[in-house]
Amino acid sequence: MDRQREKAILEAVLFTMGESVEVERLGAVIEEDKKTTRELLKEMKAEYEERACGVTLMELEDSFQMCTKAEMYEYLIKIAKTPRKYVMTDTLLETLSIVAYKQPITRAEIEKIRGVSCDHAVNRLVEFGLIAEVGRMDAPGRPLLFGTTEEFLRSFGVKSLEELPELSAVQMEEFKLQAEQEASVQLNI
Repeated sequence: MDRQREKAILEAVLFTMGESVEVERLGAVIEEDKKTTRELLKEMKAEYEERACGVTLMELEDSFQMCTKAEMYEYLIKIAKTPRKYVMTDTLLETLSIVAYKQPITRAEIEKIRGVSCDHAVNRLVEFGLIAEVGRMDAPGRPLLFGTTEEFLRSFGVKSLEELPELSAVQMEEFKLQAEQEASVQLNI
């Protein structure tokens, strides 16, 4: 099969699926190995950018998804219903950060880090599709474990968790002091 035909097949699959598809599965469709399939997908992404078209390929972990370019959003809302926007409070962002950096993690572990109850924050993040249940801990009561989702990667524009910024020891110490101050203020209320 020639490369143009393989790209056409990949494009059709990604367009039709409407969600991310693992490189390995895409390779199986065109009967190519992962390396060759990834090369084809990267070529397709470059071609989309070169042609200045309205779609692009987004890489998420070991998957690809066809999506609309961000600069086309204003035109989409003229014809489609405005997508639901999420209000991300400081509490939600803090909880999401903890999950992103410590996953898989239980509610109790999140609460221990934050020093306050996190039920509402975890429930909202699950509702927004930014985190999900990823299993159960092998411990008494078998508490749920939470981790980030592909929607988290999409929303924050990163391909994988490895692209998240690393926190320095100084930043960690500052965060710890802020958390301790917040906890002491809440105890005085």
